[in-house]
Amino acid sequence: MEDCKPVCTPVECEIKLSKNDEGEKVNPTLFKSLVGSLRYLTCTRPDILFGVGLISRYMETPTMTHMKTAKRILRYIKCTLDYGLVYSSSNEFKLVGYSHSDWGRDSDDRKSTTGYVFYLGDTAFTWSSKKQSIVTLSTCEAEYVAPTSSVCHAIWLRNLLKTLGVSQKEPIEQIGISNGKEPSIP
Repeated sequence: MEDCKPVCTPVECEIKLSKNDEGEKVNPTLFKSLVGSLRYLTCTRPDILFGVGLISRYMETPTMTHMKTAKRILRYIKCTLDYGLVYSSSNEFKLVGYSHSDWGRDSDDRKSTTGYVFYLGDTAFTWSSKKQSIVTLSTCEAEYVAPTSSVCHAIWLRNLLKTLGVSQKEPIEQIGISNGKEPSIP
């Protein structure tokens, strides 16, 4: 991968991965090692969290399609070596959260993915990207589940910060991100 061609996105748009992929099987130990290393990297690179979570679903019986998706993340990392979180001192402690959902993208169980990130001032300090526990019937429902999960985390964060002596009087700003594109059911 040292001489690979860099790419600008960690995952191809509209990619459809499946557990029932009929492609050539790859060494599961190698694939698990690669995914584990990428998981470790998500601690400072939340930009790859969705893609790494996506390929993590196929560690039991990975195929060449899954490996190509993992290698694409490596190609993206090569293009963005200078990306990462920078923590700097600040006097602003305003808590702001962003949430998003990816409606029914998992072709195996039709579950959506919820993601959120919280900033304290201008520094991202907690984030998550995980499959929703329910199957939503519409994009509207998926877009309600994502902020609900995010708000629960925001309440917990607010209480934690209050315990640490950093209380916020004004409401936490929650921003939902939508791409405005209605996905189609395959």
